[in-house]
Amino acid sequence: MNAAASHSTIYKAVLNGSMKSILDEVKAGLAQGMEPGMIVSDELIPAINEVGDLFEQQKYFLPQLIASAETMKKAIEYLEPMLSSGDETGPKVTIVIATVEGDIHDIGKNLVALMLKNYGFRVVDLGKDVPKEDIVQAAIDEKADIIALSALMTTTMMRMKDVVELVKEKQLKTKVIIGGAVITQSYADEIGADGYSKDAADAVRLVQRLLGLSLR
Repeated sequence: MNAAASHSTIYKAVLNGSMKSILDEVKAGLAQGMEPGMIVSDELIPAINEVGDLFEQQKYFLPQLIASAETMKKAIEYLEPMLSSGDETGPKVTIVIATVEGDIHDIGKNLVALMLKNYGFRVVDLGKDVPKEDIVQAAIDEKADIIALSALMTTTMMRMKDVVELVKEKQLKTKVIIGGAVITQSYADEIGADGYSKDAADAVRLVQRLLGLSLR
C-alpha cells in the first residue's frame, strides 16, 4: 500500500511532483476547513520528507526530487500570506547556508535552503565548496543569526569544525548548525556546533528552537 494512501491529495501532489494541480488541491483543502499551518506541518513537510527518504533509497532520482520540492514551494508561496500575517513587523531572521570547502554536494543543502525560505527566513545561499573565511565573512556582512553547514563526505566534515572555531575566534554570536549524510548529533557536540538536523524539516524546527521562535 502506498504510504501516501492515508494522506490528502495535497500530500500526494507533492509526492508526485504535481506542479499543475497543487494549487487546486491546496484551495480545496482550505475550503474543507484545513488550517494553512496544518497543511504545511501535516501534509507538505511530511510529504517532502518521504520524497527525501525515497531519494536516499534510490527509488526517486534527481528529477523527481526537484519536481516535488518545486511543487511544495508553489504551495508554500500561495499559503505564505496566510501563515505570516502579523509577522512582518519583526526583524527578519537571516541564515547563511553553505556546503563546506572541498564538498561539491548541494542537493540536501538546497532543500534545507528552500524549506527555510518557505518558512519566511531570509536565506543567503553561498553555494558549495565554500572556504571557512568566506562563510564567516558572509555571516558578519549579512548580520546572520545562524550559519547552516552541509557536508556529505567524511573527508570534508572536518571543515565544519574549522568554521565553528573561526566563529568563536571572531567572537560572533551567530549560531552554527550542521547536517548531511555523514553527520550525527555526537559529531555536532564534539566540534561545539549549536545544533544538528537530520533533514530539511528538522532544520526548520532546530532554527526556530535555537532562536526561541514559536513553531508554526
